[in-house]
Amino acid sequence: MPLPNSRTVCVQALQRWESSTTFADEVLHEALASSQFNVFDRSFLTETFYGVLRHRSALDFLIQQLRDTELDLQTRQVLRLGFYQIFWMRIPHHAAVNETVNLAGRAKGLVNALLRRAIREMDTLTERLAAAPPAIRYSHPEFLIQRWERQFTPEGAARLCEWNNTPAEIYVRANGLKVTPGELLKASRGAEPAAAHPLAIKVRQIPYQWLVQGLCYVQDPSTLMAVELLAPQPGETVLDACAAPGGKTSFMAELMQNEGHIVACDSSRSRLERLRENLTRLNVTHAEMRRVDWLMRPIPFERESFDRILVDAPCSNTGVIRRRVDVRWRLTPADFQQMPSRQRHILDSVFPLLKPGGTLVYSTCSLEPEENEQVAEAVAREIPGIELVEMRRCEPHRDATDGAFAAKFVKTKK
Repeated sequence: MPLPNSRTVCVQALQRWESSTTFADEVLHEALASSQFNVFDRSFLTETFYGVLRHRSALDFLIQQLRDTELDLQTRQVLRLGFYQIFWMRIPHHAAVNETVNLAGRAKGLVNALLRRAIREMDTLTERLAAAPPAIRYSHPEFLIQRWERQFTPEGAARLCEWNNTPAEIYVRANGLKVTPGELLKASRGAEPAAAHPLAIKVRQIPYQWLVQGLCYVQDPSTLMAVELLAPQPGETVLDACAAPGGKTSFMAELMQNEGHIVACDSSRSRLERLRENLTRLNVTHAEMRRVDWLMRPIPFERESFDRILVDAPCSNTGVIRRRVDVRWRLTPADFQQMPSRQRHILDSVFPLLKPGGTLVYSTCSLEPEENEQVAEAVAREIPGIELVEMRRCEPHRDATDGAFAAKFVKTKK
């Protein structure tokens, strides 16, 4: 039996994503791990899988222009893949058609006819798509676009959607416990300094040895903001309340020069194991891993036992849709009502652990005020002895980084 090709695996992965609650990154990771593809086929699978998810509404709109009756999900996925290759990829049309038709089973005739007609009518279809409503044109849920239009203006929302629909660039942070950014830049011709942060390096492809030797961590520059606001010092006792997979924890260790004590927590056993592996590889020597669910009682730490605390809270992830392309399809309006309650619960759990005079930073990768400024302002208003000192945010369409928010609090000395 011949091995499945990358298009076959792509359709299977899209089917799995559509029929489950598993996030796209995990679906793709498992698809790649179970295949025996070369570099070209792995790249093709990654591009087409994420591309179809990224442009899902636009693809369905284009298909509907040529076929306005119901399609079974398998045929629709095959057509989405074919239309994506025709309209968004530089693949010869005959190859896109022939290879995609081979996936269609009993629907081969229909798929062949629609793909060939799409090629003939490509200019007309492109014009219709350009005139379609933003939710279709940008493949984002209408409720999300409406939120962003109120917050950022229609023009800002359009720029944000366009940003989300472009493949994310690869950034790494030089691991200062082992190497300097300058040394990494000299070691790779394809690397260049990132404008957003002096420790960040933009690469086309991460050198394998950098990862194996723990010389870097894959990390967008926006994620460094919260740790820099926290400013942990050598010799201090620091809590990273939601630590996995470890990017912020390892940056803390670098700023602390591996002196002091970091307690890195997560509620998931598997995520905690990944955290442990990452910190070991990055030469973090003064971190203790603890499995903690901050929504449960009792809290397994003494009161006022930490100099600084970072709460990188679970959130809607609207600031990282460029990287987590399927987040837009998993979110509902109810999430923006439920998430702040969970975030506040975590903060209420950890504030008693902060020493008088200590610093706590609350951060998210959300763009939404309900999860960011409104949570921070409510904490400052409702918790005695807590002062809100500063708030910062990154906006993708403005700062050309992932979206992020951070608020710095100081606990009043007794």
